[in-house]
Amino acid sequence: MLQNLLEPAVLCFALGVLAGILGSNIRLPEALYETLSIYLLLAIGLKGGVDLAKTGIVEAGPAVIAAALSGAALPLLAYPVLRMGRLDKPNAAALAAHYGSVSAVTFAVCLTFLDREGVPYESYVAVLLAFMEIPALAVGIMLARRGSGRKSGYAEAAREILLGKGVYFLIVGLIVGYVAGPVRAESLEPVFFTPFKGVLALFLLEMGLVASRRLRDIVRLGPFLLAFGTMWPLFSGALGALLGLVLGLSVGGAAVLATLAASASYIAAPAAMRLAVPEANPSIYLTTALGVTFPFNIIWGIPVYLWMARTIQGLIG
Repeated sequence: MLQNLLEPAVLCFALGVLAGILGSNIRLPEALYETLSIYLLLAIGLKGGVDLAKTGIVEAGPAVIAAALSGAALPLLAYPVLRMGRLDKPNAAALAAHYGSVSAVTFAVCLTFLDREGVPYESYVAVLLAFMEIPALAVGIMLARRGSGRKSGYAEAAREILLGKGVYFLIVGLIVGYVAGPVRAESLEPVFFTPFKGVLALFLLEMGLVASRRLRDIVRLGPFLLAFGTMWPLFSGALGALLGLVLGLSVGGAAVLATLAASASYIAAPAAMRLAVPEANPSIYLTTALGVTFPFNIIWGIPVYLWMARTIQGLIG
């Protein structure tokens, strides 16, 4: 875990948090922040599409199905737990959707960590992102609307799920990378592949600044949501690791699926929930996902999920 703290991208996040705590008013221009997030989504999608073209859709099929089922199942599992914590239906549903949906940046940090540790993983893992994101958001909306009597807003929510930047640019990258294939995609390498880690570090510096501004809100969350933001990822991460290994993924691939299952969205999910569940409180789901779970995962969680995958692999042979 200490080695993960020394990863340049993670260090940038930590120093961004420190700058915010010390009262610094620095931040990236909003337009640059948006550009970096779009770049990361496109780059992850492109790499996944190119690797999928090398591997073939048939080989990736079981993992893709598992990702879609995980994205749908995790909100259903999280919702009753959140209701037991006395969250009302809209807030419980919105938060459950965030924890079924995924964080592309956490995913990118996970791949960087595995590469540094020399742990191999399946080349098509980026494909799993979109197939977890869409079902999770759809189930979250269903949970929020169930029994509420509200019928409006589904079209707007569906449009935000599919055309919001958190999903759309990822899908665009996947399609372009797959259709272009490894040979044609070589021309994109100087722009989207080589600078990726540097852009990720810059983005995480800004994310540290953003997270630091949520520190006061974290205190207001109360012990239940603070515990949920750290304990639930460990539970869902273990489920992801087990599912990945049962389906025949490598230890590295299972660690990636565990990380995805343990992550919480702060790009696609907030936009979709604002439209579909306007009565839910953004300070609850944004602070829990971004202020608690995101730093927990990139600093401590990812090494734990790799350990889980290795341990479960040892147990099941």
